[in-house]
Formats: sequence, C-alpha cells, structure tokens
Amino acid sequence: MTGYGVIKFEGNHPCCLEYGGVSGLTQGGSNLFPDRLRRIHTKLYALLEHHAPDVVAVEDVFYAVNAKSALKLGQARGVVLLAAGQFRIPLVEYSPLEIKKAVVGYGRADKAQIQVMVRTLLNLKEEPQPHDAADALAIALCHAFRGSRSRHTQRRWKSL
Repeated sequence: MTGYGVIKFEGNHPCCLEYGGVSGLTQGGSNLFPDRLRRIHTKLYALLEHHAPDVVAVEDVFYAVNAKSALKLGQARGVVLLAAGQFRIPLVEYSPLEIKKAVVGYGRADKAQIQVMVRTLLNLKEEPQPHDAADALAIALCHAFRGSRSRHTQRRWKSL
C-alpha cells in the first residue's frame, strides 16, 4: 500500500485536502508487480496533476529485515520519485524518527498515536485510514512544521 496525503495551510492552521492509499491490487485484473506499480504511478500522477503541489515529501529509505520486502518498497518508492520528477516538483525526505517527533513529539510513537495526532492536528472527524494515509499526512505535517512554508507556498503532498 502506498499512502498519500495533501495538506495546505489556512492562516496558521493545517487543512487536509485529500488522503488515501493506493494498493495497486485489483479484483479480476492483473496483480503482477509491474502492473501494480503502473496503477500506483497512474494514481499518483493524477493526484499531482490535480493538486499541483509545491513539494513532495517522502519517508527516507530505511532498512528492512526482509530483503524481498525492502526491494519491493524501493521499487514502489521509485515510482513516487518518478511521478514527482515528471512534474519537476522538489522532493524532500524525512526519517521515521523526524516524522514522529514532529507530529507526536516522541520518536518511537506507534501507528495509533500517529493517527490520533494527525486527526487532531488536521481537525478530522476520524482517524485517517489506512495507516499508510495517516503516515502520509504525518510526513506532510512534518514538512510543514519544519519551517518550509516560508520557502514554498501552501500545499504539501507525500507518498510512501
């Protein structure tokens, strides 16, 4: 699953424009990995085209225990980088520790804590689902809280 989240600021308050997740899986269609990557790219391309964000913020590469999972994650991440590059949108990266500290105030926060804080900070009616979307919004918030609003205009977008 690849999460995405789009935020902007209204005055000093972050506002959620859109969020969700792209699994790349279909019912009845091809679930071969290249086809899943293509579907992820298609969705992200449409999001970038629609929202025209000023920056793409992504989670920095991390090391996984399972090499096969890490490789697939890296390939999906490459699709995200490609989509940003096609629109010539600047890209910034944050470590999981930086993201959790910026949004929750604690670098070892769990998924549930991130969802609660994202909901609170963005004044959402419920915790964003799936977890990957909450993570995406957390990365967008991290970027916004890092003082980037002075370097870019109001919108933020993240994937992965």
